Amino acid sequence: MARKSLIQREKKRQKLEQKYHLIHRSSNKQISKVASLSEKWEIHGKLQSLPRNSAPTRLHRLCFLTGRPRANYRDFGLSGHILREMVHTCLLPGATRSSW
Repeated sequence: MARKSLIQREKKRQKLEQKYHLIHRSSNKQISKVASLSEKWEIHGKLQSLPRNSAPTRLHRLCFLTGRPRANYRDFGLSGHILREMVHTCLLPGATRSSW
């Protein structure tokens, strides 16, 4: 189980990302449309003035049950370890176990 402080930090990042999402998206579109380099630097400066944790690249996918930050499956929102346990206990319909 992940520490509660890490989970709370991730929730804070998600809230900031949602708050500044439109600003990030519109600024990135403006950068791609503008031809002059000086205008691009101005828009880039506006992006840099936003909080760091508002950037979408700083978000992590955590396991829904355990908070594990590694080996997550996007379709299920679970880490590979928990997903394997759930498949073995037949909690996921349609998923088959692999044995060799």
